[in-house]
Amino acid sequence: MAFVVVAGAIGGGLALHQSTTQAEQPVKTAPKTPNVDVAARAAAVDKVLKRRSQAVLQDDQAAFLADVDQANLTLIERQRILFTNLRQFGFAKLAYQQLAQQYDDAVTSKYGPSTYVVAVAMTYQIRGIDTVPVRSMLGYTFTERAAGKWTLVSDQDLDKRLPRGSHEEAWDTGEVLVKRAARVLVVVEKGQQQLASKLIGISTSAVKAVSKNWPGGWNGSGVVIALDDKIVRGADYTVPKNAEDALAMATWVYRTLPGEVSGAGERADSYVVINPRNRTRIDARTLAHEFTHVATAPYGAFAPRWLVEGAATYVEFLPMDGAQDLALPKYRQEVRTKYLAKVKSLPVDAVFFQQPASSYPLSWLAVDYLFDRFGGTEVATLYQELAALGQTPQERDRIMIEHIGLDEAALFRAVKAAAAS
Repeated sequence: MAFVVVAGAIGGGLALHQSTTQAEQPVKTAPKTPNVDVAARAAAVDKVLKRRSQAVLQDDQAAFLADVDQANLTLIERQRILFTNLRQFGFAKLAYQQLAQQYDDAVTSKYGPSTYVVAVAMTYQIRGIDTVPVRSMLGYTFTERAAGKWTLVSDQDLDKRLPRGSHEEAWDTGEVLVKRAARVLVVVEKGQQQLASKLIGISTSAVKAVSKNWPGGWNGSGVVIALDDKIVRGADYTVPKNAEDALAMATWVYRTLPGEVSGAGERADSYVVINPRNRTRIDARTLAHEFTHVATAPYGAFAPRWLVEGAATYVEFLPMDGAQDLALPKYRQEVRTKYLAKVKSLPVDAVFFQQPASSYPLSWLAVDYLFDRFGGTEVATLYQELAALGQTPQERDRIMIEHIGLDEAALFRAVKAAAAS
């Protein structure tokens, strides 16, 4: 069975509304700088950021690069590639907003006493993809080269301090190719036309499958990112276990960033990032699994892992256009005899991914039981409430008893009893 996982953001090293880094980073105090008119600086940088967002929307590369340090050819080229990438995504909305100033003596020493390092929120909405505006993070370094003239001198100084999963977007990685179809957007390396076409085909099948099979339907869109980079958004394929086993990850897209309204941020959607090592193994069923995560991402972050992965695997295994039907009765019996008989509970969150060979089948079996006994509408309603409110085992059990009359332990016993009968 393919190992597919959903990845969430990991708390990073930057607090949005603080001026110093978190404990794991060296504490950096504000350097001595000339007297700065903070309001004038904020207004001037706001104008720079607005010019840049408008330049993307209006296809004006010269305006996008006008406020970049013209002497830094490497930065100019990186920003030119960024502009070209951004243009391909087709933004309906795009804006940049200053968040919090950051301090770093080494950066100030490099660029001069007027150095201004700032975290920036990028609010965007991809036309036909994002149902609401969403937010990402980046970090910019500006210096005042002339009175009131603020120049972008670096776009990388804050990268290691930004919250994982809310930056390092596909457009930040190098030259890309973006290809679209109805309710599908695919991102690959520039020149990878054949791969893009393949992914468009299987993504379209997967979107239709999730729309048809998820209770209540799903009218969202699927974004698939298949780049050579091993770290994109919340996906990190440098981690040995991910690099070897994972096929793809559904990474969260944020309505509000980590630290703005809540520590974890508020989810709006998910984009799927494919493991470059296992790219050839991706098929429509894999993407149906991931798009089920996309469909359920807005519910919240607190559903038990067995339900999150069991529901995605349940949809993945259903009949699908263009995919051979699976022998589910035979597989169900195999899971019962090979895995269920050897465990004493549903897979536990803390060790779920340490034991994927058994965690995924057992989770599928539990959700298969729920669909069969209670129906899809009740399963979807249960999922929504658990995802929104199930922060503790006690709260999860309360919600489950309210909806299906069974807590997690009782559900496991019921699945065992069904197997025995």
